[in-house]
Amino acid sequence: MRNPAAVIPEAWPAIAALNAASETGGVPAATLALVHLRVSQINGCSACVDAGFRDALKGGETAQRLGAVAAWRETSYYDDAERAALALAEAATRLSDRTDPVPDDVWAEAVGHYDDRGLAALILKIATTNVFNRLNAVTKQVAGSWG
Repeated sequence: MRNPAAVIPEAWPAIAALNAASETGGVPAATLALVHLRVSQINGCSACVDAGFRDALKGGETAQRLGAVAAWRETSYYDDAERAALALAEAATRLSDRTDPVPDDVWAEAVGHYDDRGLAALILKIATTNVFNRLNAVTKQVAGSWG
């Protein structure tokens, strides 16, 4: 099946608007790209991992940082704010993995680096990426098929 947002094109403007809104909260584009990539890796969405990697490279991100994002805890490539965003992304994506989906220490670290608008932007990016991942992974969209 094609992507559901292509089958029902009325859905696309809402999804695109939500994604665009996530980019207006003052969080650096590089951080949002890392969040998108990490969430997509967790969800096994090859189309989003591929597109996210390529878009981030076009945006000036390094292959070294993108290639290590799955192991962000064990590298020195990310600053503390990026680490807080990645921890929040992982927790908010793996909601059912624990009784407290976003532990207080993860939230507190994020709050230490982002104001309410930035936190809202991160949460919207995480949520939108999860939507993209579900649309693509469920319908087995192929990595690289978007050009």
